[in-house]
Amino acid sequence: MTTIIDSQTLSAPAVVSAGSLGASISVERLTCALGAEIGGVNLGVASRDPGMMRAIRALLLKHKVLFFRDQDFTRAEHVAFASHFGELEDHPVAGSDPDHPGLVRIYKSPDSHNDRYENAWHTDATWREKPPMGCVLRCVECPPVGGDTMWANMALAYEMLPAHIKTQIGGLRARHSIEASFGAAMPIEKRLALRAQFPDAEHPVVRTHPETGEKILFVNPFATHFTNFHTPNNVRYGQDYAPGAANLLHYLISQAQIPEYQVRWRWRPNSVAMWDNRSTQHYAVMDYPPCHRKMDRAGIKGDTPV
Repeated sequence: MTTIIDSQTLSAPAVVSAGSLGASISVERLTCALGAEIGGVNLGVASRDPGMMRAIRALLLKHKVLFFRDQDFTRAEHVAFASHFGELEDHPVAGSDPDHPGLVRIYKSPDSHNDRYENAWHTDATWREKPPMGCVLRCVECPPVGGDTMWANMALAYEMLPAHIKTQIGGLRARHSIEASFGAAMPIEKRLALRAQFPDAEHPVVRTHPETGEKILFVNPFATHFTNFHTPNNVRYGQDYAPGAANLLHYLISQAQIPEYQVRWRWRPNSVAMWDNRSTQHYAVMDYPPCHRKMDRAGIKGDTPV
């Protein structure tokens, strides 16, 4: 029997059988908003223990992003662990490990250009009709200082919005585009081909988490515009549309930047972060050139936001 020891309550009853591990799991909250560091778990071993995987899933839903140190597991174990949460997906732009489909290699070197996509607040791949459920990211190599990643709790961001904003955005939908982000620097032929492969997706501005029932503020820089803002309630004349919609979208996207909603993680080799992509945004801080930073990421397929 495995006991989960939560720093918030100091003690907790045994909640799940995990005889193969035979140790207690410690849970240390990192901020009041989200994030917990989990100790006493080897994820390679946990990937073969369904009971432990259920416990980790419960912790993920509670804390939204989980952190693990000293996880010296194989790429196959990385894939096996992440696959407990769903089918894995490749990324159309970032390269994947040829021997482990679904394991995306995010490798930076002193010669790498600034790709402009990681170092912005975002939810992964909302340009998909079914954005990822979550991701498991392992640090292979990192600079001695810098290269941290931050996450923001977008359920809390929605909860803290003024009441009149909640009313205004309740039924709004937004268009999300890979063409306007990853495709923007491509030659026009490649950009249009990318859009043809991944047409813009439309999602509710406020989605409901399929497991917790939480309301989530679900816009980020992949969102280009609202698709149903132009109504008599919002627009008196045509000139109201552009500033009204654009200013509101910019305001909503900026909510991830509020420090009270965030946690920041300092990487070391063999550190792992796992996050719920449905309820968070993240930002990879690109303050480390010229250095190597190598990360292996397993993205887990999700569902259609509602």
